[in-house]
Amino acid sequence: MTKKDRYRFVLNYFLMHSPDAKTELIYDNPYQLLVSVILSAQCTDKRVNATTPVIFDHFPDIESLSETTHDQLFPLIKSISYPNNKTNHLIGMAKMVMKDFNGKIPMTVEELMKLPGVGRKTANVITSVIDGQPNMAVDTHVFRVANRIGLVKATTPLDTEKQLIKNLPTDLVHVAHHWLILHGRYVCVARSPKCQICGLREVCKYYDNFLKLNIKK
Repeated sequence: MTKKDRYRFVLNYFLMHSPDAKTELIYDNPYQLLVSVILSAQCTDKRVNATTPVIFDHFPDIESLSETTHDQLFPLIKSISYPNNKTNHLIGMAKMVMKDFNGKIPMTVEELMKLPGVGRKTANVITSVIDGQPNMAVDTHVFRVANRIGLVKATTPLDTEKQLIKNLPTDLVHVAHHWLILHGRYVCVARSPKCQICGLREVCKYYDNFLKLNIKK
């Protein structure tokens, strides 16, 4: 099977079974999504969604967040992983948005990456989810699934991102990000992937190798 055939199969499968895939983070505007994504680093979306309502009650916009203190914000996110660092990142991010971007969340990867707590993955999430830009955020799920299936052969998130961008139709990049994340979260899990229920077995290199190993046994 060629790489082109594999991509075609995977895209057709997801377009049929999950055409409207989207982030599981709950948000109402770019400010809320940015806060949520910063908090989600090495933390589950479920935990973030349980934590953000009280944050947004206290700090409903970027300006109010920029004016708070560490002692005021920290208690609201102490159940999140790395709460001390994330408290500093959120306040620093808000202050910079107010100072350098007139209180408006920037919508380019380059500008977003200037903000405290915002790396390439977070910037790609914001621009693709909010603005539909053809940017591919590569987290552990995307990295694992893309390599297992055989969509990429990469050793780093950046290389994975570049290969996916090169081979995916531009208009599907933003939703393909969610397809791969959700597939990795619920089917192609890190340990004991659920190959028996996976609709991509026919084109998956990991499953093909798994079958060969079992046949040899």
